[in-house]
This record gives sequence, structure tokens and C-alpha cells, in this order.
Amino acid sequence: MIKCVFMIAALSLVSPASAGGMDSMTIANNLGTMLAAEDACGLSFDQTAIESYIEKNVKAADMDFPSTLQLMTSGAEAQLHDLSNSAKTAHCVQIKRSAKANGFIK
Repeated sequence: MIKCVFMIAALSLVSPASAGGMDSMTIANNLGTMLAAEDACGLSFDQTAIESYIEKNVKAADMDFPSTLQLMTSGAEAQLHDLSNSAKTAHCVQIKRSAKANGFIK
């Protein structure tokens, strides 16, 4: 519960920066969720594809993105530990599908 409150408070301090139709916080949240699931779902992401995704979707001057991504990834990792087996299966299926669609895995 404390982590959730901290995350919400931290997110309110992050200013959005529009890039590719999504704001910086949304991109960091989505990518953080994906990256947090890599080990938990038994995947191995193409590092060049991650770099390309960031180059395409995050503004170069966006200094908030790295810390927001770190916060979102840490939060997602903590949440993964609390998932039931069925919830983890469902989560990992969609992570794998999304990772393929975004070129992170083949």
C-alpha cells in the first residue's frame, strides 16, 4: 500500500511530454511494465529494439523519462510478485504478444 501511495505521489510530480501520440509517463509506464516482466515471463528482449523504441517514442530532451521508467519498472516488478499463477500466465501472454508486436522478441 505504501509503495502505491508513493508511486501516485511521484507520478503527480512528473510532467508529461508528448511524443508519438503518448505522453512520457505513459511510455515509461508501458515500457516499465514490459521490462519488469522480462525475467518473470522467461523472455529475453533485443536490446537494440528497446533502444530503437525509445529513440522513436521519447523526446531527446526528456530528462524525466529515465527516472519515471525506473520508478515504473520497480513498481511493476513488485506487483508481479503478488500475482496468482493464473494472473501471471495472463500477464505474460500479453507481455509476450506485445513484445513481439514491438519487435523486442521474434
